[in-house]
Amino acid sequence: MELARYWRYHGLGGLDLMRARFVRHRFARHSHETYALGTVEAGLEEIRFADGVERTGVDEVVLIEPGVVHTGQPHTADGWAYRVLYPSVEQVREVADELGVPGGTPSFDRRVIADPRMARRVIAANRAAESGASLAADSQLHTLLVLTLRAYGTRRPQRQLRGIGRRSVARVRDLLHATMPDPPGLAELAAVAGVTPYALVRSFRRAYGMPPHAYVTQLRVAQARELLRQGTPPAEAAVTVGFCDQSHLSRHFRRLVGVPPRAYQRGVQ
Repeated sequence: MELARYWRYHGLGGLDLMRARFVRHRFARHSHETYALGTVEAGLEEIRFADGVERTGVDEVVLIEPGVVHTGQPHTADGWAYRVLYPSVEQVREVADELGVPGGTPSFDRRVIADPRMARRVIAANRAAESGASLAADSQLHTLLVLTLRAYGTRRPQRQLRGIGRRSVARVRDLLHATMPDPPGLAELAAVAGVTPYALVRSFRRAYGMPPHAYVTQLRVAQARELLRQGTPPAEAAVTVGFCDQSHLSRHFRRLVGVPPRAYQRGVQ
């Protein structure tokens, strides 16, 4: 049986969290605007990144940085159960600054860490935030970020885009953001970049981890999440961000977020 809960903890400036048990569910390729710190409580999860596949189980911690495209799916027929925290870039950077880590974007030296004590801390922080005990949750979450950065943190420079040209690909990306509800076709996007459609798709995927159409879907889901947080009904949010209807939103929303729009809205309000 599959169960998932996604909610927002309003302490520490706001933080999204999730706990779930998945058997057949497979996350589509996606990335987060936030970090993702998670641990498996039962079973095995398989996560596919652009440069390879990681498998993670009990007593291991997954650290995924913002903008890193990945999937998630069961590695065995029994599926997996896990808990995840999604701290913002600002929250992680603030803790890194407290620790006196040199300037730059907070990063980690690996994605999957075999560390039972840290895994237990992830679970404890997640449970504290779910319980509503604000002081305990604030303390657990802050301590988790401090210990994670101390043990595995580093700083990395801003990633550079590759391919047909950083500026050309970035112009296409900016155009997709500006026209998100109704973006131009591939031929028009290619003309903006001054290349063939095939070259654009290849370079855009290399730069952002997914082709333009998948990038737009992720943008729409991200905007829908914001509208749902504000109380917009799912059907209205779907049309506003460019989906055909609520069912179209729901299908993509669950593939990327893990829960349906209504369940997400209940959890974050």
